[in-house]
Amino acid sequence: MYRLWLIFAQTATVLLAIFFVISTLRPELLPWKPRGEIVTVKEVAPAVDTERPDSYAKAAEVAMPSVVNIFTSKEISEPSNPLLNDPALRKFFGEQPEMRPRRTSSLGSGVIVSPNGYILTNHHVIEAADEVEVALVDGRKAKATMIGSDPESDLAVLKVKLDDLPAITFGQSQQVKVGDVVLAVGNPFGVGQSVTMGIVSALSRSRVGINTFENFIQTDAAVNPGNSGGALTDTSGNLIGINTAIYSRTGGSLGIGFAIPTHVAKQIMEQIIQSGSVIRGWLGVSMQDMTQDLAESFGMDNLTGSLIAGVLKDGPADQAGIKPGDILIAVEGKPVKSSSELLNLVAALPPGDTVTVTVIRSKQEKFIPIKVGVRPRQK
Repeated sequence: MYRLWLIFAQTATVLLAIFFVISTLRPELLPWKPRGEIVTVKEVAPAVDTERPDSYAKAAEVAMPSVVNIFTSKEISEPSNPLLNDPALRKFFGEQPEMRPRRTSSLGSGVIVSPNGYILTNHHVIEAADEVEVALVDGRKAKATMIGSDPESDLAVLKVKLDDLPAITFGQSQQVKVGDVVLAVGNPFGVGQSVTMGIVSALSRSRVGINTFENFIQTDAAVNPGNSGGALTDTSGNLIGINTAIYSRTGGSLGIGFAIPTHVAKQIMEQIIQSGSVIRGWLGVSMQDMTQDLAESFGMDNLTGSLIAGVLKDGPADQAGIKPGDILIAVEGKPVKSSSELLNLVAALPPGDTVTVTVIRSKQEKFIPIKVGVRPRQK
C-alpha cells in the first residue's frame, strides 16, 4: 500500500512539473487559455498641453474660483407643542413659552466681482437672513456683510474681508446671440460646485412674472435650486449673466432658466455699492399692453405703445397733463412696444431730468414734456 501511494505521489509531481513547464514556455499547446493572459489594448497617447475643441475645461477653470457658495441662516419663532397647554400636563412640565426660537438655513450661490471683496448674488438668496456665510472653492470661509439689495431686480451685493480674491471678468452680455454656448456655475441642491453647459435660448425675455424689471437671458443649461446667484459665462469663462430663476413644474431643471444680463446687473450693483439702494425714474402711471381689441377701439392699425390705464394724482405724469386713455408710443423718440419695455425705459431715466414723451390722444400725436420723478421704494 505504501509503495502504491509513493508511486502515485511521484507520478503527480512529475505531471505537475511537466504542466508548469508547458504553461510557461508553450501555453498555446494547452487545450485551454490559462488565467492571467495579457490583453493588448489600443490607448491614446498622453495629451499634450493643447485645448480640445470639444472641451470647455479652460472656461470652467477660469470661472469656478470666482463662484462662491452662500449659506444663510435665520432665527424664527414657532409655537410650542399644544399638548403642553393641557392643565394635567402642566403639573409635570410647568408653564411653557408660547413661542420658541428655531434657526433655519438655506443656500445659494454668488459671484466675486471685485478683488475688494464685493460679491453679486440674488436678493431672494439672502432675503431676511440674520447671518450670511460664503465658502470659496479653495476652502476658505468668511462671514459676509450686506451692502444692499434691490428686490425689484432680485439682485444683492455682499462684501467679505479676504485677501487674494479671484474676481471674475465681465463679458459683453449685449453682444450675446441666440445659439451661443454658455456655462452655468453654482451649487445646485447643496451638492457642491457644479458646471453645466447649454446654449442661449432667447434674449430680452420679459413678462415672465418673476421680477418687476425683467430683461432675462434664457438658457437651457441645467439650473437647479441652489444655482441662484451663480454665474452664467461664455466659453471663455467671462460673466454674462447672474442665474436667477427656472421655469419648472417639479422644482428641477426642465431646460428653461433665466439669468440677469451683466450690463443690467453691473448698473444696479454700482448704485447699490455707492448708495446702498437703486434709484430709478418714475412717471406715476399704471400701464396696460395694447391688444387687438383695444387697438380697434382706438382706431389704431397696429399694437404699438402702452395704454395709460391710470395716472397718480400729483405725480409727474399728472402734473405734465398725461391722462388715462392716452397711448404712450415713445420716450425721447425711442419707440415703446409694450408696458414692460416702457417700464424699463422710464426706470433708466435720471430723476429730475425733463423728457419728452409721445402720446396718441383722440387719434392725434402729442409731444408732452415730463419731469422725471423718483420711483418709490417697493416693499
